Amino acid sequence: MVCTSVSCVWIIFCLHLCFYVNTGIAQNTREVILLDSKAQQTELEWISSPPSGWEEISGLDENYTPIRTYQVCQVMEPNQNNWLRTNWIEKGDAQRIFVELKFTLRDCNSLPGVVGSCKETFNLYYQETDVEVGRNIRESQYVKIDTIAADESFTQGDLGERKMKLNTEVRIIGPLSRRGFYLAFQDVGACIALVSVKVYYKKCWSIIENLATFPDTVTGSEFSSLVEVEGTCVNDAEEEADNSPKMHCSAEGEWLVPIGKCICKAGFHQKGDACEPCGRGFYKSSSQDLQCSRCPAHSYNDREGSWRCDCEDGYYRALSDPPSVSCTRPPSAPQNLLYNINHTTVSLEWTPPADTGGRNDVTYRIICRRCTWEPEECFPCGSNVGYSPQQSGLTDTYVTITDLLAHANYTFEVEAVNGVSDLSRTQRLFAAVSIATSQAAPSQVSEVIKERVQQHSVQLSWQEPDQPNGVITEYEIKYYEKDQKDRIYSTVKSKSTSATVNNLKPSTAYVFQIRAFTAAGYGIFGPRLEVTTKEESTGSATVISSEQNPVIIIAVVAVAGTIILVFMVFGFIIGRRYALAAPIDSPLLHCGYSKADQEGDEELYFQCTKTYIDPETYEDPNRAVHQFAKELDASCIKIERVIGAGEFGEVCSGRLKLPGKRDVSVAIKTLKVGYTEKQRRDFLCEASIMGQFDHPNVVHLEGVVTRGKPVMIVIEYMENGSLDAFLRKHDGQFTVIQLVGMLRGIAAGMRYLSDMGYVHRDLAARNILVNSNLVCKVSDFGLSRVIDDDPEAVYTTTGGKIPVRWTAMEAIQYRKFTSASDVWSYGIVMWEVMSYGERPYWDMSNQDVIKAIEEGYRLPAPMDCPPGLHQLMLDCWQKDRADRPKFDQIVGILDKMIRNPNTLKTPMGTCLRPISPLLDQNTPDFTSFRLVSEWLEAIKMERYMDNFTAAGYSSLESVARMTIEDVMSLGISLVGHQKKIMSSIQTMRAQMLHLHGTGVQV
Repeated sequence: MVCTSVSCVWIIFCLHLCFYVNTGIAQNTREVILLDSKAQQTELEWISSPPSGWEEISGLDENYTPIRTYQVCQVMEPNQNNWLRTNWIEKGDAQRIFVELKFTLRDCNSLPGVVGSCKETFNLYYQETDVEVGRNIRESQYVKIDTIAADESFTQGDLGERKMKLNTEVRIIGPLSRRGFYLAFQDVGACIALVSVKVYYKKCWSIIENLATFPDTVTGSEFSSLVEVEGTCVNDAEEEADNSPKMHCSAEGEWLVPIGKCICKAGFHQKGDACEPCGRGFYKSSSQDLQCSRCPAHSYNDREGSWRCDCEDGYYRALSDPPSVSCTRPPSAPQNLLYNINHTTVSLEWTPPADTGGRNDVTYRIICRRCTWEPEECFPCGSNVGYSPQQSGLTDTYVTITDLLAHANYTFEVEAVNGVSDLSRTQRLFAAVSIATSQAAPSQVSEVIKERVQQHSVQLSWQEPDQPNGVITEYEIKYYEKDQKDRIYSTVKSKSTSATVNNLKPSTAYVFQIRAFTAAGYGIFGPRLEVTTKEESTGSATVISSEQNPVIIIAVVAVAGTIILVFMVFGFIIGRRYALAAPIDSPLLHCGYSKADQEGDEELYFQCTKTYIDPETYEDPNRAVHQFAKELDASCIKIERVIGAGEFGEVCSGRLKLPGKRDVSVAIKTLKVGYTEKQRRDFLCEASIMGQFDHPNVVHLEGVVTRGKPVMIVIEYMENGSLDAFLRKHDGQFTVIQLVGMLRGIAAGMRYLSDMGYVHRDLAARNILVNSNLVCKVSDFGLSRVIDDDPEAVYTTTGGKIPVRWTAMEAIQYRKFTSASDVWSYGIVMWEVMSYGERPYWDMSNQDVIKAIEEGYRLPAPMDCPPGLHQLMLDCWQKDRADRPKFDQIVGILDKMIRNPNTLKTPMGTCLRPISPLLDQNTPDFTSFRLVSEWLEAIKMERYMDNFTAAGYSSLESVARMTIEDVMSLGISLVGHQKKIMSSIQTMRAQMLHLHGTGVQV
């Protein structure tokens, strides 16, 4: 279209001037462009309504390339409503769309004669559709994105001075769920030129990291979301054990937090981003090895990509040998075999073989054969022959062979073996000797019987040996106390097969062994027999001793009591001295006597507590970190997956394995790359705080990593996450006692922190973590990290941000944070727990919450909340902080409720002042409604009108008497809708009671 109007001419002139000043912005390589009007030189043909509004014109960019733009300047006429709609844009895989607008705008003050309707803004809209919807523009179908205002507007003087600049604004749409969308621009009376419109989304482009390929990935729908992507190992690579490769695509199209990796398979090594096969003569036996190695001695391979090398002929590799070991062969025969014979016992000795085969695991084995005299035939010796120390697996070069037959012919072979001897197919090599035995000693006395056992004697009997090998002339009995083993023993001789051993101790275990004697000498001792002598009978001495026992006991108790008293006094003196002498940079120790209430009885006990030290008091923050937190070696920490994103960086789960200890699950907070020194100091400040705490209901700090990158804070892993989300996930699944148990744990943790002098300032269910055993622990010790992405959650004052819904009035108004203000916050946590994570004060604004609390209103009891617990909440919300209970009182009250659940039904609070429960100030006055349908429409639950009508609820008075069971009987199954209806019914009931002047509080 050719431009003819005066307004059109000045806008085009502005465009030329703008392009001379602005040279443009380089395209972001992470962007996928869906629409770029500047890149299209032909007519755009967008829809304009009315046709006389927006006008398509031609212009030139900085390179004098023609571009198509739209302009409108109907400032002389009031009540403008000019719409411009783009063509249909298909979004592809995108969920989050960026819209970049470049435009110029005329200052209304520089336009002579314009009416008061001149504007300096325009509106941006969008409409989602699955298909193109035609050329008609229906304003009601569009969703407003934003009102766009110019940073720089032009005047008539600017045209002469040529100082105009192009305005650039970027807006975000999402998440989108349909195939495509339209953009629309609404002019309500501005003089504007739309120079270019660029629509794009961001993605992380495919990369290879740690030998894993990560495909193109579209960013998530939320600004803080991280899309976890599984990597695929490159060719000839495999995943590292239990450590699959993952990366996370950020909202800005950047790859973050690589976890796990791939490694080259056996036979392949890494070169750049690929795995290449090992060359001939090289191998790699395991994927855990980094590089290929040359084949060891006496082995080879003639192919690429080998994981092992084959042995040369005559050489072998044992099954237990790794591929890195050289191939070896069996050893040669032992040398210099010598023997010594004593009746039927033979001793053999030899020297090692000359060739061990290249191995150091040489052992020896003995082969025994008994041969006939003539003709000579040999047979295995059998199991009756004994070998000392053993027959095979000998590491020493000697052996003693016993229990041979007398006057027999034997052949002994001694063979040296190693780990590959059984693999060899060559002939065995051994040393051999033939020996003839002479007269033999008798064999063992195998069966011994205890005939009679007395206090000081034992009578034994036995059978003659199976092989006496001659005439037995006597037997020798060897005996000793069992505890002494055979280091000190005695002997008794007997001519027969029985004997009595005297002079023994009563109640003592003895061991007996017997051997026989012939002309050839003694045989070997037989098996051990254990016998315990009888106890000594009790006498008058025992009676005298028992009579004296009470005196001894009394004396011992008196001495022990004196010692304990001395130690208590000494400990008290030392404790006081330590508290007074504690250094300024360490937690102070305070000791003294305290009273504990045990079911109404007061007990005095001695107690020492540490005092919290603010890390901000240190000139060097690093000193505070290393004073209170343990420095960990980064190699002991294994990150497994990302579980969230914090203000300073990612939050991951993983494992911590310290030397000499078993590995434990941990949560790891990381400091993002490119941090400032202030960010590092603020990040580690929380560790300096947590390191001072040690309590089962306070999250435990494992340590920090400050000497490596990334900087990390490592804490214990709480499997069930934050308490508010956990309760919402398990709505209605716990008993009241279980919920009270959770509250008791939180109160115990806060009592500990309060005793140390620490004020939390941000106590809320979102900052309580829950482990797998439902133990609740206080966490998040930095108020500066309060939910910046939730503007309704904080109320900003001159001193910083405050979480209004959880904060006491004096802390909001005067920034007086004390343990008493933490008690107020604890009351809100109680309400969150009993309502299963419902938002305190619902959808009221912060200002409405502050106003209502100042007027004396308080939150009503959640559904099914016992009166005793609600009264304790009200006590925590007393206006005067001195009237609020202390945390130790709260713990005591909750303990009594757990021990006696009946107390939940009656108030057990510490205060008697009545407090009005909060009625939602934004809730309509239900008493002004006449029909049930009007009430349902007011709470946006009109979908259930037929349910109420069918059940006969025709008046608000009947509705006000409904219980949760009545609501559920109507077929309303959604828990959220049940809660909303019951909350409204409770409010309605309270309004009706107030209207009738009953004075009853709901």
